[in-house]
Formats: sequence, C-alpha cells, structure tokens
Amino acid sequence: MEWRAERTKSFAITAFDPDAPTAGSGWWHWQVINIPATTHTLSRDQSGHIKGATELTNDYGVKGFGGVCPPANGKMHRYQFTVWALPDAKLAIPANASQALVGYMLNAKSLAHARLTATYVNK
Repeated sequence: MEWRAERTKSFAITAFDPDAPTAGSGWWHWQVINIPATTHTLSRDQSGHIKGATELTNDYGVKGFGGVCPPANGKMHRYQFTVWALPDAKLAIPANASQALVGYMLNAKSLAHARLTATYVNK
C-alpha cells in the first residue's frame, strides 16, 4: 500500500530498546497513540502533554516516556524511536493493553512508519 499523507488520521510513537537484558523481550520506553494528524512536532518535555493522545504503560510501569537506563556494563544499547502514520483517528486499544498488542495493532494498521535508532553505552 502506498502511503499518502491525506490518509493519515493520527500518529503513534514508540520507543524500544531491543538490547535490554530481558531474555529477548526488549524494553518499551514509550508507546503513545492517537496523536492527532495535525501534530507535526513534539518538544523534549511533551510526554504527558500531547493534546488528544493516549500514552500507554511502559515497562517501567508508568504512562509516558521512560528515559534510557542501560546497565553499566559497557554494552551498547539501541533505542528505536518509531513514528507510525495511521488511517484511524483513534485506535481501538484498551487502556491496559500489553506492549505486544499495541505493536501488533500498529503493524496491522500502519500506512507507513519511520524509525530513528540512537545508540548509548553506559561505561
């Protein structure tokens, strides 16, 4: 399916560390859905203040963005920030949805996505 901006009704953002020492399940730092399509920028401190959006519980057990916190073992961690363009203004996702369900829905509904991978080493 070809992405067309006019089909985008909302955005979602996820932040994921696939290198977390969690026996292969990674670590979800942020999942925010239902960001209005009219939103084109977010500031650094906007978690919890995105009008119309829904922030889901991360792996820290709180709603909102949880910053990086890799173990001090010198191993590199990748932080994958993904923006998803979606055809629905609101995704039908329960407030207590698992990160796996959210990921499934984003992959199933996505018109397009873009990913930025940042790396961090805690020495």
